[in-house]
Amino acid sequence: MAEVSRRQARRQAVILLYQRDVTGLPVPELVENALRAGEHADDPFTQALVDGVEADRDAIDLRISAAADGWTAERIAPLERNILRVAVRELGCGDVPVPVAIDEAVEMAKKWCAAEAPRFVNGVLGRVARENEEAAA
Repeated sequence: MAEVSRRQARRQAVILLYQRDVTGLPVPELVENALRAGEHADDPFTQALVDGVEADRDAIDLRISAAADGWTAERIAPLERNILRVAVRELGCGDVPVPVAIDEAVEMAKKWCAAEAPRFVNGVLGRVARENEEAAA
């Protein structure tokens, strides 16, 4: 297994979770498909993110819905939703600095989503981060 950066691992986690949403295939099958395609889907950080999102999907989606003014997680485009899921998971873990988690998510939205997505992602994650700060105070 080749070593990948955390940025690459985040992107791979988003892709796997997006594929799960769109195809309904189980994550292990998607990981196997990605490995056959030469992706680093078996990276430990990727797997931790995917497993964490899968385990806490309902709670993460509630956080997204609460922070996405006028939107529910189900109404958000699948790619944006999974970018948000990975970032919300990271914001809740405390081992990644808040600005890094938000910036990585915004950069993915810039690269892969519609023009308004980066601003939307930034706003939702900013609200989630503030809620986390208030809860910790």
